[in-house]
Amino acid sequence: MLIRDMTVADVDEVYAIEKDTFSDPWSKTSFLKSIAEPSNHYLVAIVDGIVAGYCGYWGVAGEGYIYNVAVKTSHLRQGIGIRMLKELIIQAVGRGIGSLTLEVRQSNVAAINLYKKLGFTEAGVRKDFYTKPVENAIIMWRNPIH
Repeated sequence: MLIRDMTVADVDEVYAIEKDTFSDPWSKTSFLKSIAEPSNHYLVAIVDGIVAGYCGYWGVAGEGYIYNVAVKTSHLRQGIGIRMLKELIIQAVGRGIGSLTLEVRQSNVAAINLYKKLGFTEAGVRKDFYTKPVENAIIMWRNPIH
């Protein structure tokens, strides 16, 4: 597995995973704008020459807001998510990010457990944060990161 920065050439494959994973997916344009922004940072995991997963954060005032984490359905439970996020954390520290935050569906126990393994803690709930279906989000923080 190779984990590297996301490029414009990856967006079609990333978008396919996004559509397959989320009920309210980002557009290709949203990914293109996000990776073009210097304060944001996105990674892809390459397995057998294809994009098997991606993750990224938006950096604001020394904090990183993790917007996207997804792994291709055919590649789930292979350690891709944790390896991508570990690399994202390392790179965030190198870019001066002091803490990371994210929201996760309350029912997504697998993701919550993954984030806890990486040192994130639950900090609160955003009521009805998600749509399609409506569901609360768990707010998680990793602070400080190192």
